[in-house]
Amino acid sequence: MTRSHPAPLAALTAPLDHAHLDHLRHSLARRAEADGLLDVAYRTLDSPLGTLLVAATAAGVVRLALPSEDHDGALALLARRVSPRLLHAPGRLDGVAGELDEYFAGRRRRFEVPLDLQLARGFRLDVLHQLVAIDYGATASYAEVAAATGRPRAVRAVGTACATNPLPLLVPCHRVLRTDGSLGGYAGGLPAKAALLDLERRVRAGAG
Repeated sequence: MTRSHPAPLAALTAPLDHAHLDHLRHSLARRAEADGLLDVAYRTLDSPLGTLLVAATAAGVVRLALPSEDHDGALALLARRVSPRLLHAPGRLDGVAGELDEYFAGRRRRFEVPLDLQLARGFRLDVLHQLVAIDYGATASYAEVAAATGRPRAVRAVGTACATNPLPLLVPCHRVLRTDGSLGGYAGGLPAKAALLDLERRVRAGAG
């Protein structure tokens, strides 16, 4: 006759205690950081665009993935390119979370959190440095950004740099348009790009 094991079965079928799981995750993150085993912290954030993924190293925010991007793929790339010592540690990203909340609420025009641009190299890195100089509520054309880098013929390469920007929103590639004023492309989708530009224009007009 087979003996039953009600206790283990009950444990398997009991509802998950999400608060307890969160506590365990936070404890693990704190211990990993204290032991020098946490190189990349990440978390997700709710936003008007949808769920964002943000990740940071000790140097600064290294990745922001928009809702339309593959978050699992972004984490896998971080594990390959930055460090496999990557852990869900929301507390490490409270600063950028707060600034993003303020931005979407129309209370912040410039991000102040440090950025880690190690995922961009060469000309793409040059483009990112130009993008952060575009004022809130303003726009620049792909041609203007190319000229600012000293390579006026590299318009298509500027488009590629914007499309592969590892830190959208924080490095505002949404402010780059085609010469005729049309939106061009955006990794987060054109509706998201239009919404961001509209938010900035309304906030800027209201302040004026």
